[in-house]
Amino acid sequence: MRRSGTIARQALLVRVGGRGSGRAATATRAEVIYTGAPVAPHLAIPAPVEVEETAQGTSLLPGEQTAARRVRFAIVQGCTLASLALGMLAIVLAMHDEVRLAAAFLVACVVFDGVDGALARKLGVQSPFGAQMDSLADMCSFGLAAPVVVYASLAHSVPTPAAAVACMLVAGCAAIRLARFNVSPKDGKFFSGVPTTLVAAVLALTVLIDLPLPGVVILGGVALLAFAMVSSFPYAKLARLVKLPAWFWLLPVVGALVDARLTFVMLVAAYLVSGPIMWVRAKRV
Repeated sequence: MRRSGTIARQALLVRVGGRGSGRAATATRAEVIYTGAPVAPHLAIPAPVEVEETAQGTSLLPGEQTAARRVRFAIVQGCTLASLALGMLAIVLAMHDEVRLAAAFLVACVVFDGVDGALARKLGVQSPFGAQMDSLADMCSFGLAAPVVVYASLAHSVPTPAAAVACMLVAGCAAIRLARFNVSPKDGKFFSGVPTTLVAAVLALTVLIDLPLPGVVILGGVALLAFAMVSSFPYAKLARLVKLPAWFWLLPVVGALVDARLTFVMLVAAYLVSGPIMWVRAKRV
């Protein structure tokens, strides 16, 4: 008994320390320093397993790091940056009273915003970095550029303070909407609140087609769209809308041929009302 206790005391000294500089979660090494005394079989410690340290944790593109995937990733991020750049151009044009041209650039922003997400899924280069880039670009293009363009279009038809408050409301609600979207579980069928992209498209088209409505009415519509973004009403995604029966789309097509502006207003109103209706139906069920 005394001899085995001596062996246990003299056999080994274990020191555990972190490898690398400051990355505590990367790898840990157990160093065994022998004193020269024999080691009892049941006290033997297996050789430490080295954990390979890679740059995977800090990579912007998860998965296989090949040149082809990086090129595809760069193309997707280029579309996101193009949307942001077009939004900045829309602001500059609005400052120089080129309001309708600025609205056209906003519509182009919406197109690029849809393209980058579709490309990321199709090319298999979705990433957390891309999601954050998309949100930041959306805030610049749809949360800032869109209200600036609307403000420039309403500058001479409504009181300046009222236009400023409405546009600040759009910016604030867009920020809340995007932040909430990033941290909320995703639903494949419905949005929670109207997406910022759709609100920006509606605002841009309102300016682009020059709706013959009083400035106060348009101002009220801007405020309504802002609140719709942060609402919790369920709104159908485009993928569900395109699956509607063909006869359903016949009405807006005919309406657009008769009066495109009126049809546009009715479609926007119908979509906004659909959220509360579906919410009420879900509550009853």
